[in-house]
Amino acid sequence: MATPDIAPAVALEPKSKLSGKIVKTTLAGALVDIGGNLPGVIHISQLQSEPVNKVEDVVKEGQTVDVWVRRIKKDRVELTMVEPLAFEWKEIQPDLVVKGKVVRLETYGAFVDFGAERPGLIHVSELARGFVKTASEVVKEGDEIEAKVLDVDRRKRQIRLSMKALQPEIIEEPKSVERFEPRPDREDRKGRSDSKRKGKGKKRDESSSYEMENEGPSEPQLTAMQIAWQEALERAKKEKSHRMKTSKPVSHEQEELLERTLEKRLPTGG
Repeated sequence: MATPDIAPAVALEPKSKLSGKIVKTTLAGALVDIGGNLPGVIHISQLQSEPVNKVEDVVKEGQTVDVWVRRIKKDRVELTMVEPLAFEWKEIQPDLVVKGKVVRLETYGAFVDFGAERPGLIHVSELARGFVKTASEVVKEGDEIEAKVLDVDRRKRQIRLSMKALQPEIIEEPKSVERFEPRPDREDRKGRSDSKRKGKGKKRDESSSYEMENEGPSEPQLTAMQIAWQEALERAKKEKSHRMKTSKPVSHEQEELLERTLEKRLPTGG
């Protein structure tokens, strides 16, 4: 006798959970009344996850049990008392969103049981947006989380998940670039300074022109060599005068010869 919430057999789908009564046991399994036109059949291998030697060790006639639909045939509905996986390997595809429980933490990530044959791994880089050092910074064992499937490797039985893929992106506002605008007072001071410098330069130019106009022709400048020769000539004249006073008088011809010699050796300023 079936419970009121059992639907007709034609509306059953795989993995549907039902409640029924054991009506008969055999060596191969048990017959279950699920309230439909088709009988329900449980194979001995589907009574529990561990091996079963005898059907009566697990179920007895008249016992009410919870079962799940495996397959629907024309003449029967194949059932199981082992809760089926929420996701078969063929059902797990990239971008599928699943809900599960964190069952193990490692430094490199967290393992999540979401009803597949094996837990999926959320790598530490996929736990949250931004830098995450260890998985324990974001989740802990027992947490119920939601994640997106990134990749499935059926041969290696590996499933990669991501929590970050379901989180909104963090959009950083661009840093404003401050534009330098010179202060008006600086510009004014700069303009006034330039005007003053120009005015002073103009006055200096006018003063220089005035001095050049009022000054007479400049005398030729003597070089250092010429000055030295002049000084030597003066010393020679003084020595001559001194010798004339202390020694014998020098003849007039000798004096003229000495003066001509010094004048010829005196360099010119050409």
